[in-house]
Amino acid sequence: MDLGEGLRQAIAKLTRATIIDASTIKEFSKELQKTLLSADVEVSLVLEFTKSVEERALKSKPPSGLPAKDYITNIVYDELVKLLGASYVPEMAARRILLLGLYGSGKTTSAAKLAKFYQDRGLSAALICCDVSRPAAYRQLKTLAEQANVPFYGDEKEKDPVKIVKQALEKFKGKQVVICDTSGRSALDENLTKELKDVSGAFDPDEKLLVISADIGQIAGRQAREFDRAVKISGVLVTKMDGSGKGGGALSAANAAKARAMFIGMGEKLNDIEPFDANKFIGGLLGIPNIGALVEHVQAAVKEANIKPEDMDVEELNFDTFYTQLKAIEKMGPLKNVFGMMGAPDVPKELVEQGGEKLNKYRIIISSMTKAERNDEKLLHQPGRIARIAKGSGTTEKDVHALVSDFNKMKKMFGMFKNDRGMKKRFKGLM
Repeated sequence: MDLGEGLRQAIAKLTRATIIDASTIKEFSKELQKTLLSADVEVSLVLEFTKSVEERALKSKPPSGLPAKDYITNIVYDELVKLLGASYVPEMAARRILLLGLYGSGKTTSAAKLAKFYQDRGLSAALICCDVSRPAAYRQLKTLAEQANVPFYGDEKEKDPVKIVKQALEKFKGKQVVICDTSGRSALDENLTKELKDVSGAFDPDEKLLVISADIGQIAGRQAREFDRAVKISGVLVTKMDGSGKGGGALSAANAAKARAMFIGMGEKLNDIEPFDANKFIGGLLGIPNIGALVEHVQAAVKEANIKPEDMDVEELNFDTFYTQLKAIEKMGPLKNVFGMMGAPDVPKELVEQGGEKLNKYRIIISSMTKAERNDEKLLHQPGRIARIAKGSGTTEKDVHALVSDFNKMKKMFGMFKNDRGMKKRFKGLM
């Protein structure tokens, strides 16, 4: 069970209570403790958190007209902000960012994500590879830079990272955001400390971000303190937040070490990075819908899929227009994240996973159809077409028939939707 699921279950249990008194609050506090400890939050932080929740819930009363459940949820929300840290709003101005971290933290991928993040917001960005200890680092960052469409500099043969930095800065004089990826180790030792200090001196960064993986949990606090003592960090970038139940532990530990969360990585795609927004993140944990984030997510997906706005304004649903919709959904990332933004984070795992697999299979099947077949579903009733499409897509005839069946159901719903002017207007606004 992840942190969000545990918190939501504890609050739901409290809601079902007939009377909310001191005994109920104590029981609720125990549920919170179990949830936080299972998410690898430090014991001292857990006790401090639940003590604050208990005291506020027992010593104060809900405002007139506000249900006790909503009032206590708000208390949990406020205390979670204290536990996990406040929001970060990146300044859209020229800057140099130095990335630090140990092996396996996701530092190199994060460098490319950050470059794309700033470039997508109108600032010219560039990447420097100063990781001279890991042979594959140069090729990995070069490939990612190409995918992000940002310029890159590195020298596979040069073993002095200071020389690389100086040459890169000369090359990237006109760039507004320059991000430097550095060497890692399995632990912060004397050699790495010296190398990072030398690179920092030559690069003169505005920000030094420690990249840590969410799956290390409370160890994040120790790493933050060690790197801060060695090179004085500005904050942390937490990766793998989408796949680890220890993300809350990592964030709380870093916050306790006075290392603010500045960015979080939520997936493998280059777009899967965002500034740490306490309201959005904690709202997601508690199952509060985030329509603003959903709109941004849809718009980014449409842009990445190279879909024109007019293509989303569908007047007639056929396989061709359906394929356009699937391309956008594919770019939106894990369906679990999308449901979370809609305020439905507890959709059964098997349903979400099956939904994602099914959509991907449908996308492959439709790509194996001819243009004429995509425009006219009736052609698929002709002998041999279903078999050809199944063979071309590497699926079975049963899979193709399932697509046709689901498509016809969707077409019927689309007809109803098309006649609902209010709904259609809201849908077009979302797109």
